Amino acid sequence: MIKKDYFWPLLGLAAVAFSVYVLLEQLKDISYDDVVLSLEAISLHGWLMAALATVFAYVALAGYDRLALSHLHKKVSWTFISVASFTAYAIGHNLGASVFSGAVVRYRAYRSQGLTAGEVGILVAFCSFTFALGTILLGGVVLLVEPSLPAHFHSALPEWVAVLLGVGMLSLVALYLWGSFMKRRCIDLWKLKLEYPRFSLICRQLVVAPLELLAAAAIIYYALPEQSNPGYFMVLGIFLASFSAALLSHAPGGLGVLEVMFLLALPDVNPADVIAALLVFRLFYLLIPFALSLIIVVWFEQDQLLKKFRSSKS
Repeated sequence: MIKKDYFWPLLGLAAVAFSVYVLLEQLKDISYDDVVLSLEAISLHGWLMAALATVFAYVALAGYDRLALSHLHKKVSWTFISVASFTAYAIGHNLGASVFSGAVVRYRAYRSQGLTAGEVGILVAFCSFTFALGTILLGGVVLLVEPSLPAHFHSALPEWVAVLLGVGMLSLVALYLWGSFMKRRCIDLWKLKLEYPRFSLICRQLVVAPLELLAAAAIIYYALPEQSNPGYFMVLGIFLASFSAALLSHAPGGLGVLEVMFLLALPDVNPADVIAALLVFRLFYLLIPFALSLIIVVWFEQDQLLKKFRSSKS
């Protein structure tokens, strides 16, 4: 019997293995030189806008933590929140099982700011819910604007299915907003009680929640060639589906999952251009932040050790 400690890593590895197998099938007609040419074809404007979108995405992610701390009525400096959030998401996105790996970073960081273990748990859950809220909100909008999107993944799906799903998703968001407006105290889900945030906080959630996803999708949008670019809303929709699938798979960095879903959903775009755009996304959104986050973790742990040493001396 497999221990629970090994379940998520094994699930992630299985997702990676399957995704890589499918990806290799998709890439068998693409050469290394084709991808290099596609990377070289990205304009300076495309590179700059992709970099700017990355910065904006991580600023928005810090907003998730700030809202969670506001919900807990805790005051932490904006600088600390930004660094802690950046580190947690950069490590979580790259290692897979982001809710758990990012939670470890947040636990170490926010415990140093006086939060209890329970409060850190609420903060992590609040941030995860904010991400889900943004995904549902944007997903509903995209399905109404681009009802042909599901057919990119399965040609048999009619547009009315997309419209129905879009309306359903936006209805869930409206129900959440209405519950807080009517000052309901909590939602009872079996043995779990979810407390409604303040109405003013939910209004800020509905603004901040989609911003990171809009910016992250923009990285790929600006890296795709202008002549075959399917449009921002289509890229956003595919990104929401693929990034959510990557997170659910717990594959480190969504390895293979993003590539497979984008290649399947964009059959009319040169596959080398798609791979090049996703390489830019991985470089800006995953690899560079991951390298910086490791430096931050080493510095933080060293600083904590020095503080313990000084307190033991005094």
